[in-house]
Amino acid sequence: MMAFQRVSLKKLDNQLFIYEKNAEAMASSKDEVDLMKRRALSFLEVAKYSLQRGMYDLAAFNAEQAAQLYLKATLLEKIGDFPRTHSIIFLLNELRRVDEEEVGRFIRGDKNGLHNLEDAYLTNYFYKKFDEDDGRYLVSLAEEVIKFCEKLGSGVGKGKNPQGMGKVD
Repeated sequence: MMAFQRVSLKKLDNQLFIYEKNAEAMASSKDEVDLMKRRALSFLEVAKYSLQRGMYDLAAFNAEQAAQLYLKATLLEKIGDFPRTHSIIFLLNELRRVDEEEVGRFIRGDKNGLHNLEDAYLTNYFYKKFDEDDGRYLVSLAEEVIKFCEKLGSGVGKGKNPQGMGKVD
């Protein structure tokens, strides 16, 4: 004879409520990620427009904003949160939680350039001028950061999970 477990309706209602709240949070998180990525791409578009108009300081600043926002969106998507910082290097180091090896390789590939991209945000409020070469380089680097984030994002199911606790199937 089979024994049936009694479950109160109140308990089921609470579990359903928790499930619905989690689903809402996940949906709003995905919406937030999508919005952040769209805005990042808009910053990149403005950076390119600024280059065409000879506004190299604005090109550099908007390139940094594009990279920063896309990194934050990727962290939100992969880890569930992002640090409240403006540091490109710090954000990339947080992404090591997703894939230590790939992110480390990306940072080592152009660490000085990434620092220059970061400086475009910090020094925009102080005296530092960016010339055409700087602007083109930083816009190109922002594009590389975004492409790297996309590549990392498409690696779902490969590498470590966000907590670094082994392989994800």
